[in-house]
Amino acid sequence: MTPPDATTAAVYHAPGDLRLEELPLPPLAQGEMLIRVKACGLCPGEIMDWYMVRKAPLPLGHEPVGEVVDVTAGVAFRPGDRVSVHHHAPCLTCRQCARGDFVHCPTWRPRRLVPGGLATYAIVQPPAVASDVLRVPDGLSDDAATFVEPLACVVKSVRRAGVRAGDRVLVVGLGVMGLLHLLVLRAVARPGHLLAADRVPERLAHGARLADAVIDTSRATVEEGVARLADGGGAEVVIVCPGSVEALEAGRRAVAAGGTLAVFAPTPPDEVWPVPVHDLFFRETTVVPSYSAGPADMREAMRLLADGLPVESLITHRLPLHDVGRGYALVRAGGAALKVIVHP
Repeated sequence: MTPPDATTAAVYHAPGDLRLEELPLPPLAQGEMLIRVKACGLCPGEIMDWYMVRKAPLPLGHEPVGEVVDVTAGVAFRPGDRVSVHHHAPCLTCRQCARGDFVHCPTWRPRRLVPGGLATYAIVQPPAVASDVLRVPDGLSDDAATFVEPLACVVKSVRRAGVRAGDRVLVVGLGVMGLLHLLVLRAVARPGHLLAADRVPERLAHGARLADAVIDTSRATVEEGVARLADGGGAEVVIVCPGSVEALEAGRRAVAAGGTLAVFAPTPPDEVWPVPVHDLFFRETTVVPSYSAGPADMREAMRLLADGLPVESLITHRLPLHDVGRGYALVRAGGAALKVIVHP
């Protein structure tokens, strides 16, 4: 087919101002490739208006699965290949990359998917083509493959949390990312007792199928719930998924002495968490943030999906591109909506 010279894309301009726009596609530069987007997941991070406003106008979507349409000389992929594309990519040669701190590589931060994953077509730039585009196995559906990037973030989070076999682990927040944590913890970490906390009935029901016990925070605090389930003790690892001071403090109070609090989402920049350093010190609490994911995490996520990690059970809505605004409204509302996938 003749490569298109334009693409329809979802562009964020301001809270409540999401537009479908026709954007030009320039000719491919050396090392680039063009994909036709087949499916793209909606990320909960894209409803954090404080984070999005400073980037606006911004084409949305960073969980795409696409079919290669065109490539330049030297690219290892071919037209017809199905691929998962990471929208960021490290250089793999700098000091940060040598340490495995890929998200802090100067090459990593610029977007490498133009315009974005919520588009009919997109250009993948050379750094991503070279280091973080993965072929999708034949047996993996497009919808399941949209989980590669968010699942990679969870793989990194569980690794950084340092979960040991037999640990009591608590996941706070049972949106799609919290539920993915439960799936990954079961698949790779072998916790001794897996707990989950939320206040939304539908999400607690999902969590109850994956965890050993759930805590309904509309009826008891996280700390009270863990103490009841842990014979008065805490959890050796607590992973907090919501980006709020309230959730962080609730998680901190549930950590066992010598345990780890893993921070999976940011708070707005003007929010301050008044942490009692006295308690952190004498209880030897480790606080570990985990931001995004690198190439090794992407590959581990793809392996887990290829091995049958049951992520499609978390998909609650499938929508066409023209309905993307409703998709984000569902994500923002929470409740029964978990993973929303758009098919451009």
